[in-house]
Amino acid sequence: MDQTTEAVVKEEQPAQPDVQTTTTLSTDQKTEAEVPKVDFKTLIPEAYKDEKALQNFQDMDGFVKSYLHSQKLVGADKIPIPNKYATDADWNLVYEKLGKPKTPDGYEFNLPKESKLDDNSLKAFSAEAHKLGLLPKQAQGIIKYYNDLAGVSETEANNKAEAARNEAEKNLRKEFGSTYNDRIMAAKKLATTTLGNEFLNNTILQDGSKLGDNPTVVKAFADLAAQMSEDNIVKGDAPAYMSTKEINRQIAALQQPGSAYWDKKHPNHSDVVQEVQDLLRKKNNEQDAE
Repeated sequence: MDQTTEAVVKEEQPAQPDVQTTTTLSTDQKTEAEVPKVDFKTLIPEAYKDEKALQNFQDMDGFVKSYLHSQKLVGADKIPIPNKYATDADWNLVYEKLGKPKTPDGYEFNLPKESKLDDNSLKAFSAEAHKLGLLPKQAQGIIKYYNDLAGVSETEANNKAEAARNEAEKNLRKEFGSTYNDRIMAAKKLATTTLGNEFLNNTILQDGSKLGDNPTVVKAFADLAAQMSEDNIVKGDAPAYMSTKEINRQIAALQQPGSAYWDKKHPNHSDVVQEVQDLLRKKNNEQDAE
């Protein structure tokens, strides 16, 4: 084969690719490339690194969630909190946005039928609640608490007053003995005439007793009544004319059990006895004149 033929043959033979040795990793040998952790704070521009709002974020995930949440609040109805220089008008705007009624009549109270609070009390409370900026729920809670407390207080007061009355009667019966009924009757009559039933029954003392039931007060009026029955009918002070009924009343007062009329050792015994005799004489004279 001549050189020309040999050259043609070489040209017709396909070129053999260069065999390169490559190393292919099996599936089991493949590993995911680890993503290096990046400190979130290094991503913050230098001008904002000291912002307190960014100090709590540890990674990009937390920052993105916070940003998305804040975007959802854009356009929402927000209530600014007044600062220390805020006026009453500023605070009133806040209360109204929170639900404060436009007027005191806007409060509605749900109370039991046996509530001790009348319409005037509720009206006065509503005015004060509105002035203070209370919300309906707050006002309802306060008025319910007060109503419940008033009911408990009234029950306790009644029980305490009843116990005080029983204790007073026990002590006075022991002290007055057989003259208890007469002396109590005289004391009540004098107390009622002097102070009036309303004052005696509506004045509550610290021990829970009414003024008219307090043992110290009752005893004081009992002693005063006894003293007055002995001393108030002074010779010459009685009117020239006295009805038989009035004379009998005064004699009964002077002769009530435990008085000086029956106690010979009493310093006023003689005077009281003489006064009774004068009244009896006057009574006889009045009867003779009729």
